[in-house]
Amino acid sequence: MAAVEAAAQVDMRPSESLAARYRRIRAQTLSLCASLEPEDFVVQSMPEASPVKWHLAHTTWFFEQFLLRTRLHGYRPFRPKFEYLFNSYYDTLGVMHARAERGMLTRPTVKEINEYREHVDAHMLDLIAKSEDDERIESLTVLGLHHEQQHQELLLTDLKHLFSCNPLLPAYRTRPLQPCRAPGTLRFHCFEGGVREIGANGKRFCFDNETPRHRVYVEPFALADRLIVNAEYREFIRDGGYRRPEFWLADGWALVKRDGWTRPLYWDESLEAEFTLYGLEPLQPGAPVCHLSFYEADAFARWAGARLPTEAEWEIAAATLPVQGHFLEDGQLHPRNAPDSPGLKQVFGYAWEWTASPYVPYPGFRPLSGALGEYNGKFMCNQIVLRGGSCATPGDHIRATYRNFFYPHARWQFAGVRLARDY
Repeated sequence: MAAVEAAAQVDMRPSESLAARYRRIRAQTLSLCASLEPEDFVVQSMPEASPVKWHLAHTTWFFEQFLLRTRLHGYRPFRPKFEYLFNSYYDTLGVMHARAERGMLTRPTVKEINEYREHVDAHMLDLIAKSEDDERIESLTVLGLHHEQQHQELLLTDLKHLFSCNPLLPAYRTRPLQPCRAPGTLRFHCFEGGVREIGANGKRFCFDNETPRHRVYVEPFALADRLIVNAEYREFIRDGGYRRPEFWLADGWALVKRDGWTRPLYWDESLEAEFTLYGLEPLQPGAPVCHLSFYEADAFARWAGARLPTEAEWEIAAATLPVQGHFLEDGQLHPRNAPDSPGLKQVFGYAWEWTASPYVPYPGFRPLSGALGEYNGKFMCNQIVLRGGSCATPGDHIRATYRNFFYPHARWQFAGVRLARDY
């Protein structure tokens, strides 16, 4: 997921102090682990995912590396070797443990990682108390908290993939998954073309890949009023969608043939059940389809006689809407029904929406100096932009200008489809 630099004005709940926000977000990460057993923290199910323990340590490393080591006089690192173990991809900071081998780290123990978090939290709260008027420390701390919120979602999606690989199909959540009703008829809302502005203006927190705000020209377009649901995607499958190359981009069709794709990740062969964070559940026809790759989303759109929206079209449509949806804090952890309301629905907090846009820099983009400049700029190649957030995204983390990005073959995130058309 993207992450980088805070803008001048930080984004917090009304009257929430920086220290209170720090405590809240750090505690929320630990709360996501409350139902786990020690064995759940260690295993890595694929190179793209990370063990829960690594997420807990890396988010802590971020505060230690970018704040405590450089901003708190006399600070002594918890364990010097952690600088190597829990670096993610900051090559300018030195060598790091191989990403695909994070699951080999049986040590340090979960207990030691929790002690590491406590150590860093105590010193971070001390730094915050001593630096109330230091805008740079505040900015870096808010950045670190948004980085942690990104890892809260990754922790859940990585854990879901891990549990899906277990023949016992364990459930992360034990209470019943709420049923979804049938959605309304899919309708398209039209938007005028012309010159528009997209991107963040810097008045609130943003990552650097959301800037600079700039002008784009769009032709008139239309967006579907809701996300595509399981029943509609199942029609695509039953109509031979995974056997008909005319719907697929060449790279996607190569993956279908090479890896034997016949359905979305986590659906069973009967097309009647899917693995969720609640365990194996009956497939809910009215729930938004998710865990699709870009190639699958694009193929479905072609089959449906439509296309995926560009990220500019998506942002233009979303910019005037309130950021409301079913977020991580709701505890649902699975995409829900569209609300009964006119206009565009499920824009925020249901499933990430694949766009047709490659993840490239905006005109005038300049990466940050130093190690934080690695967070976004060097990934602006061969990836696709997603918008809107998901049911696992923290609610105060998302906004209309937010640019998520993944490789087009990625399937383990809560990613779905909203259709677009020309008009």
